[in-house]
Formats: sequence, structure tokens, C-alpha cells
Amino acid sequence: MQAAAPKSSRTFIYLAAVTVALTVGLIVFGAIVRVTDSGLGCGNDWPLCHGSVIPPLDNITAWIEWLHRLFAILIGLFGLVMLTLAIRTYRKRDVLVFGATLTAAVLYAVQSALGAIVVKLDLPPTMVTLHLGTAMLLLAALLIAALAAMYKPESRYERDNFTLLAYVTAALSFVIILTGALVRGSGATLACIDWPLCNGSLVPFDQGSLQTIHWLHRLAVLGLGVVLLLLVWQVRTANRGALVRQLTVAAGVAYLLQAGVGALFVLSSAAPEWGAVHVGFAALTWAFLVALSAVDTINTSKVRAGKAWKIQSDAIAG
Repeated sequence: MQAAAPKSSRTFIYLAAVTVALTVGLIVFGAIVRVTDSGLGCGNDWPLCHGSVIPPLDNITAWIEWLHRLFAILIGLFGLVMLTLAIRTYRKRDVLVFGATLTAAVLYAVQSALGAIVVKLDLPPTMVTLHLGTAMLLLAALLIAALAAMYKPESRYERDNFTLLAYVTAALSFVIILTGALVRGSGATLACIDWPLCNGSLVPFDQGSLQTIHWLHRLAVLGLGVVLLLLVWQVRTANRGALVRQLTVAAGVAYLLQAGVGALFVLSSAAPEWGAVHVGFAALTWAFLVALSAVDTINTSKVRAGKAWKIQSDAIAG
């Protein structure tokens, strides 16, 4: 019978799971800030809001931006407790948990700094894209820390083409998130007013830079769909456990919802609610693919570690 996990480990797992959920919420909240044009709701002030700790009561955009900052501070506090527990419990016992938690702490600091820079520089598209990209990397680090702490391999197998395909799919998902942020930040959201064509054209290179940016984002989304289809097909025959199969299917469903909502976002002339939901499903697609890659890596790492131990034992015996 397996011994119960130490209290500090259980606390870390619960805290990590809550922090992951809050980070997804923060990303969606950030999308609400963007689609409601509240990014400068507090002006160029940071960390204050129009020179005050509390924003003016009659300024809705200021309150949206201020609540977003408050949400981020809450995640920072949770992350600080996670880091403390990781140092005490996992620093020598589990390198992956400790390393992922430490990485999350560094990414949170970078994310906060980028948030301040974005506000001070009046929301430049490149910095907005980096801000969202860092938020997604923060979500990935927190998710890996949580999974590494709670997951016990249900099956073990050698690394193969499925593992590589999972990594590629996750990377492509991240690229789509970055291009999506660039579409919004550059003002290319409605550069193509129809879907799936772009202003009646299949390839709109001659229409201008905004149409090209928008079209390249759609092309990346299509590419992710093809790779995800291959991943779903492979998992049917690959020697994988139930959790890997479930995460693969969940990623596929989240992708379809993301693509569908993206089309609705364009066809509704960029209705704010669809924009926020679109980012939410993009974050979930990314999260499922990161979780899939992490679980698959943990499973294959156990096999590789076992082989290394056997080779060393045979060498000593020989």
C-alpha cells in the first residue's frame, strides 16, 4: 500500500491547482481588458491608477484595468507560497516540481514588468504580444509543477514519434496565441471581414499588411488543426494510458471551439464577448497540450531512468 503524501505535498498540490485555475482566469480577464479597450483605463500610471490606489468610482475602464492588476497580485501571493513549499518539500526530492515552480516565479516577475512597460508605452503591439506570451508560459510552468507533484505514471513506455508530435503541437499552439495577440495589437482584427476567405480572397497578400497578418494567423490555426488531427489519430494506436488519450481529445475539442468562436468573433464585427471567449479557449487548448506533453514526458522519463539504472548495474556486475 502506497504511503500517504506528506501534508506539505498535499498543500502544494491543492495550491498549485488553484493557482493554475486563477491564471487561466487572469488570461481571460486580460482579454476582457483588451476587447473593452481598458488597457489604458488607469492612464500611464503603474502601479497606481490615475495617481490613486483606488480608481475613480465612475470610471468603468479604470476599474476593469485595476481589477486585472489585483487579480495578478493575488496570483503572485499564491505563487510565493508555492515557491516556499517547493523549496521546503521538493528542492532535493523532485527536481521537476522545484524547477517548474522556480521558473514560474521568474516568469511572474517578467510578466509583471512587461505589464508595467505595456502601460507606460501606450500598449505597443509587440509588447502586448510578449505580455500575453509570457502569461501563457507562466500557465505552462504552473501546470507542469502541479502535474509533476500529483501525477503517478499509470503506464510506462519509450519515447517515440507521438511524443515528438505532442511537443510540436504544443509549440504550434503557442505560435497561434502569439499571432492572435499580434492581430489584436496591430488593429488587424477586422482586416478580413468574412470567413474563411479574407475579403473574398483566398490569399490576401495584395490587400495590405493588416490583411496579411490576419490571414497568417488563420493559416497557423489551420496548421494546428491538421497536426492535432494527426495527434488524435496516432493516440488511437499508440501505447498510451487513458489520461494521455483524454488530454489529446480535450485539446482537440478545445481547438474546435476556439476556431469556431474565432469565426464568430469576425462575423460579429469583433463583439467583445466573443473575443474574450476566443482567448479563453486558446488558453485551454494550450493548457491541455502542455499537460499532455508533461504527462507523456513523465511516463517516458521513468523508462529512461530505469534503463540507465540497469545499464549502470550491469556494468558494475560485469
